[in-house]
Amino acid sequence: MVDAVELVRQRLLRASGALRAAGVPYAVVGGNAVAAWVATVDRGAVRNTQDVNILVRRADFEAAKAALTGAGFVYRHAAKLDLFLDGPDASPREAVHMIFANEMVREGEPAANPDVSESQDMGSFQVLGLEALVKIKLTAFRRKDQVHLLDMLEVGLIDATWVKRLPPVLGARLQELIDSPDA
Repeated sequence: MVDAVELVRQRLLRASGALRAAGVPYAVVGGNAVAAWVATVDRGAVRNTQDVNILVRRADFEAAKAALTGAGFVYRHAAKLDLFLDGPDASPREAVHMIFANEMVREGEPAANPDVSESQDMGSFQVLGLEALVKIKLTAFRRKDQVHLLDMLEVGLIDATWVKRLPPVLGARLQELIDSPDA
């Protein structure tokens, strides 16, 4: 298990390092971004994640592709996803998944993805800012996104005061989690 966690961490560091070296604006999103934020409050509350998700602008995709392939990743487009396998024999679970800034992930969602400019340097990599991360998690609102939000609530990164800071549909989703955290 420790090896699996370390492989994800190394994939994250290699991918973000390649993008940084190439001057490609990016932000780590998803479970790794949540883990980075949770670790700022309580390292013991960090939840492991199996994948690496990186936000880039579509206009920077070719530069990102060149940087990542130069770092040993293998590009694939499958099931409407752009991903970079961690080697030629890797599975899609062993990949860097690209998320496009300022675009809707699925039709009908309440908000588009944020821009990479809504990020901050956390030392080893650039991470989506907390408010933008909360919005992206509330927009997707899948079970794993809800768990990530509950983790952020538990350590006090976000609280009930955030409900009014958010667009109404996202605020209602956060209130739902606050009201029924075990549902």
